[in-house]
Amino acid sequence: MKLQHVDLSELKLSPLNVRKKGGKDVGDLAASIRSMGVLQPLLIRPNCEGYEIVAGQRRFNALLSLAQEGQSDPVPCIIMEDGDDAAAIEASLAENVARLPMDEIDQYKAFASLREQGLYIDDIAARFGVTTRLVEQRLAIAGIIPPILNAYRRDEISADTLRTLTMATPRQQKEWWKLARSDDQYAPEGYLLREWLFGGAQIPLANALFDVAAYDAPVVSDLFNENRYFSDVQKFWTLQNTAVAKAQQDYLDAGWCEVVLLDIGERFSKWDHEKRGKMKGGKVFVELTYDGEVTFHEGYVSAKEAKRANAAAQTGEPQKVERPELTKAMQTYLGLHRHAAVRTELLARPGIALRFAAAHIIAGSGLWTIEAEKQRTDNTAIGESIAASTAMKGLGEEGSRIRALLGIDESDDRPVVCHASGFKEGRSLAGIFRSLLAMDDAAVMRVLTYAMAETLEAHSHAVEALGALFGTDMRQWWEPDQAFFDLLRDKAALNAMVRELAGAATADAHSTSTAKVQKKIITDCLDGTRTRDVEGWMPRYMRFPAEGYTGRFCPSAPGFDAEADGADTHAA
Repeated sequence: MKLQHVDLSELKLSPLNVRKKGGKDVGDLAASIRSMGVLQPLLIRPNCEGYEIVAGQRRFNALLSLAQEGQSDPVPCIIMEDGDDAAAIEASLAENVARLPMDEIDQYKAFASLREQGLYIDDIAARFGVTTRLVEQRLAIAGIIPPILNAYRRDEISADTLRTLTMATPRQQKEWWKLARSDDQYAPEGYLLREWLFGGAQIPLANALFDVAAYDAPVVSDLFNENRYFSDVQKFWTLQNTAVAKAQQDYLDAGWCEVVLLDIGERFSKWDHEKRGKMKGGKVFVELTYDGEVTFHEGYVSAKEAKRANAAAQTGEPQKVERPELTKAMQTYLGLHRHAAVRTELLARPGIALRFAAAHIIAGSGLWTIEAEKQRTDNTAIGESIAASTAMKGLGEEGSRIRALLGIDESDDRPVVCHASGFKEGRSLAGIFRSLLAMDDAAVMRVLTYAMAETLEAHSHAVEALGALFGTDMRQWWEPDQAFFDLLRDKAALNAMVRELAGAATADAHSTSTAKVQKKIITDCLDGTRTRDVEGWMPRYMRFPAEGYTGRFCPSAPGFDAEADGADTHAA
C-alpha cells in the first residue's frame, strides 16, 4: 500500500464496498471537509478506468457535493494492491462496522462474500470484533427472496418482519410476499406472522409426499382460490412421517452415510454447512415445516464438521465423530449398571475369580494398588439409580456377611478392600491374615471371590469379557428407569427402540416426532398401557457385547479381542 493524492475524476465506487445504504447522508461530513479537509484518506485500488473506492463512500460523496461548489482538490488516498478481493472486503467492512451503521443486508453480503471464500463464522466474528451470533443473524438473511429485501430497503417492511421471515422457506416467503402485494388481503406481521409460519393449522395437499388417495378423511377446498387442505392434521402427519421414513431408508440404501431428520420447524441454514459429495461423507438433511412441507438437502456437512475434517487432514489425525450416539453421561450410566451386574454374578464363580485374581496379580489393572471400585459419578440421578439396583443390593448383602467372617465391626461400612492407610484398628494386614488363617478353604475362596468382585474395574475390558463369558442377562439385574430415559437423547436410537417395541408402522409414523413423544411410546409399551411386539425387551446397550442402533454407536469400553472367546471356562 502507498499514500498518494488522486484527482476526484479518477475515482469510482467499487462494487466491493459493503455500504449500500446511508452513504449519501453527507451533510455533516461535507461541512467538516470544507473547513478542515479530508482527515482520513480513502482506501482505493487500481482498475481499468482509474481507481475504485474500497472504503470511503461517504467521504467520496461529500467531495462530489463540494466539487459542485467549485472545491475540487486532489484527494488523499491509500492505494491497495490489485487482485485482493478478500482483503478489500475486509478493509471496507472493518471501517464501516465502526462508523455509521450499515443495514443488515449490507452486512449479510459482506459476511457472505467472506464465507464463500472459505472463512468460517467464528473466523469472521474474530476478525471484526463482533459476536458469532451477529454473523449468524446476518447470514440468515441469505434465505430472504430479493423482492422482500428490496421492500426492506425501501422501508416498506420492518426489521422485525424481515428477521422473522428468515425462518420461512422460500415457498412461504413467496406466499407472504403475494399477500403483501395484494390489495384485498393482509400479510401477517409480528406475532401473527409467527403464528402464520408455525401454527401449522392449514396443510396444503401439495405438501404431501404420499399418494393422497391413501388419506381417508375429508379434504377442505377454498372457494376463492385453487388451494385444497387436509382436514385431519394427525392423519396427515402419520402418512407424511411414514413417507419420510421410506425416503430416509431409500437414501441410506443409495449409499448416503447419514440422513439427518431436523425437528419440525427447525431451519436448515446453508450458510452454516458446506457441500460434500456422497463419496466424501456428505449427508442428507431433511427439513420439515409446520405446514407439512418437506425439503431434502443432499450432500452437506455442518461447517463445524467441515472445519474439523480440514484440520484433521492437515495434522493427519483421525476425525472425531461429530455427534456420538451416546452422551458421556449415558455411557457412564450403562457402564456402571453393566459393571454392577457382572461383579455380582462373579460371586457365584469362585473358580473364575481365583484365576482372574491371578491374572490381576500378573498383569495388573487400574485398581490393583489395591482398592475397591467406588463407581464414581458426578451425576446424582445416576448414583441413585445404581444404588437402588438389584445388583448393588446383592453385592451389599454379601459384603455384610464377608465383614462378619473377617470380624470387622458392623458399624464399619467401608469396602472390605481398601488402602492400608485407611485401616481402622482391627483391619490391619496382620489382623485380616489371622482371620483368614482360622477359615477353611471354602470360606477363604468366598472372601477372595468377594474381594475380586469389589476390585473389578468399571468401564473396562474385564467387565465386557466376564459378561460375555457368563452370558449375563441384564434383565435379571436392571430395568429401564427414569434416569435411563432422561439420559437417552438420540432420536434415531429412540425411533429404533420404538420399532423394536411397537413395530415398524408405529416407528415410521413417528419418524419425526419429538424425543419426548417417542419415549412415551416406549414407556407405554413397557408398562402395558400400549401393546408391544416383544416380551422381556432390553435395549441393545445392555447386551454383552454391547450393541447400538446407529453407525455412530461408540461403546464406553471396547470388548475383548477374539482370544478372549477361546478362554478356558472349565472352572466356571
